[in-house]
Amino acid sequence: MAAPVILAATAKHTATLIFFHGLGDTGQGWAQLMNEIRKPFMKVICPTANTIPVTINGGLRMPSWFDLKAFDESGPEDEEGIKVAAKEVQSLITKEINAGIPADRIVIGGFSQGGALAIYSALTFPQRLAGVVGLSCWLPLRKSFPAAKKCPDDLAIIQCHGDFDPLISHKFGQMTASILKTMVKNHEFKSYKKLMHTWSEEEIEDVRVFIDKNLPGQ
Repeated sequence: MAAPVILAATAKHTATLIFFHGLGDTGQGWAQLMNEIRKPFMKVICPTANTIPVTINGGLRMPSWFDLKAFDESGPEDEEGIKVAAKEVQSLITKEINAGIPADRIVIGGFSQGGALAIYSALTFPQRLAGVVGLSCWLPLRKSFPAAKKCPDDLAIIQCHGDFDPLISHKFGQMTASILKTMVKNHEFKSYKKLMHTWSEEEIEDVRVFIDKNLPGQ
């Protein structure tokens, strides 16, 4: 990963939010958005993916957490790339833990490919995180679950998806939600009318509520 955008807590640091951007994006814009909804005790980390060739875009090089070969549930996946990226995410989490922030005071999340990475990384991490935020995304390597699952059953996950999404279909999001509900007890799926492959203020407010619930003040 490239050097992340890091926003230090403005009060005593007792929690961390790590958020991953979508394909072709950077961490900068999401850091600004997360800054608007975080509490003073929260540190925000928004990494930027390495620039790699992406199959779905004709091999053009762009920031991407792993190679994307298709946008639908039946397409091939970059299994090796997904697993390598997840280990990098888990290294970020472990670094925060080693710095004194317990796993259950860390929320990870992301948009689109970044949300897919966040969900996969949390499910395959043995400690329970405070929560996972997945916006307009899916579960990578879904056929490897539940065997690949390492997280505790009480991991909290919120999925948000627009019902007009032309890239990652709402149906694909619903399919992911159905799988996740079989693995964790605390899962919520929220749909947004006429929202395409982007975010909305209503959605970000729901994310804020989820984070405040799962990361109470300390």
